[in-house]
Amino acid sequence: MTNRVLIFDTTLRDGEQSPGASMNSAEKIHLAVQLERLGVDILEAGFPAASPGDAEAVRQIAERIRTAQVAALARASEKDIDLAWEAVKNAARPRIHTFLATSEIHMKDKLRMSRDQVIDTAARAVRHARCYTENIEFSAEDGSRTDPDFLCRVFEAAIDAGASTVNLPDTVGYAMPDEFGSLVSYLIANTKGIERVVLSVHCHDDLGLATANTLAGLKAGARQAEVTINGIGERAGNTSLEEIVMGLHIRREQTGLTTNIQTREINRTSRLVSMITGIVVQPNKAIVGANAFAHEAGIHQDGVIKNRMTYEIMEPETVGFSANRIVLGKHSGTHALRKRVEALGYDLSEEELLKVFTRFKDLADKRKEILDEDIEVLIAEEVLRAPERYELDYLTVVTGTVMVPTATVKLKIDGKENQGAGFGVGPIDAAFNTITKITGTEAKLVRFSINAISRGTDAQAEVTVRIQDKGLAALGKGADQDIFVASAKAYINGLNRLDYLKKNPIIILKESSLKEAPGEAV
Repeated sequence: MTNRVLIFDTTLRDGEQSPGASMNSAEKIHLAVQLERLGVDILEAGFPAASPGDAEAVRQIAERIRTAQVAALARASEKDIDLAWEAVKNAARPRIHTFLATSEIHMKDKLRMSRDQVIDTAARAVRHARCYTENIEFSAEDGSRTDPDFLCRVFEAAIDAGASTVNLPDTVGYAMPDEFGSLVSYLIANTKGIERVVLSVHCHDDLGLATANTLAGLKAGARQAEVTINGIGERAGNTSLEEIVMGLHIRREQTGLTTNIQTREINRTSRLVSMITGIVVQPNKAIVGANAFAHEAGIHQDGVIKNRMTYEIMEPETVGFSANRIVLGKHSGTHALRKRVEALGYDLSEEELLKVFTRFKDLADKRKEILDEDIEVLIAEEVLRAPERYELDYLTVVTGTVMVPTATVKLKIDGKENQGAGFGVGPIDAAFNTITKITGTEAKLVRFSINAISRGTDAQAEVTVRIQDKGLAALGKGADQDIFVASAKAYINGLNRLDYLKKNPIIILKESSLKEAPGEAV
């Protein structure tokens, strides 16, 4: 058995299913390129049957990525599989990933299928996918709550039909590490033909055990780990790529397992995902959190000064943290900016770089030093964002202790100028009320947070909002030295994301025997 663990990254598919974390095509492509640079073996680009927009994004990624395998998810139906293949067929190394639930509760209450029907459906799906490619993965949704002997039968049918990878998901994060490891051992010992395929594990973090369960599965013999950057995903999220990779890297003598991940790319990939999705990485997050290599206690500081290994089990540089900086300011030119942009992991065209440089110069006139975080915000606003329906032209707020907060806003809506004014209990509330009135939207604000993304009193403020409208949710982000402007930008960004979701709705495909809706996958 090989000691190499394949890293299957599903940030673009399962990670995007985090509430409000939808990405546009430009964002997905930039992230896919960075994931390839990170060294993931398989990149699950999306769920083509979910929407035409998702199918197009998968197609564009498949045409761009040349090293990693590009996978598309499909339910166990011919229509889904056809759409998946159409999306990935131009990839250098395409994969079709099909799934079907196998637990009693899913078969009875969701699929309304018998065990024999599930086995037959799984086998037919894999056989149909084999018409297109030999690189086929089959996942047994809710596998950790499936009868082990029945799970063996399902995997045998999938293998006989031509699957090259079979995946054991802990779909609802129910398993404990010892039982999950034992289940992997049982499958290896009792599934005919499993030695011909790769056994994969896909764990969710509902009980905070996703990393532990994945490591237990790998120790028991699984050789593919399905993960996301920062652990984002459905509900409490997925297994975190950085935790698995560094766990295997730091404890190699104990696990005997390796990956192909370029660990120095971990931090920049984490920052990129956080910036695109608007999901802030908690400071105490393992590996990539702001406090992961911070020491405040005097005893810890003394120990680290004398020998870093006293309180650090890995060097920050190993995962891409570095204290070294080339100071960027108003006298810096495009060459210095390009070097910094490339160091941050972005590959910008000349046109894109000039857009960022123009904004960079504007900001540099106001601040002495431009930090990495500032540059990433400029890239997000000038390059990654798709053409937007709503654009902020200007904002004026009047507030104080003895006056009613008032906001005057001018927007461009589909290129046409619109202006209005309104009141609120505070200046930000007044701005939001005015934007809502001008756009004619009915979104409800359910989350609002402000962070300083760089140091000093002249730091840029980064505002994150979450808004909901008619069952849809979207995150919005905005940054500016003015908190009120940053808030308006974030709210407008959220409205644009909602507008994108409304124009690219998830299509619920109705199959006579398959009741899963897109998003209920593994």
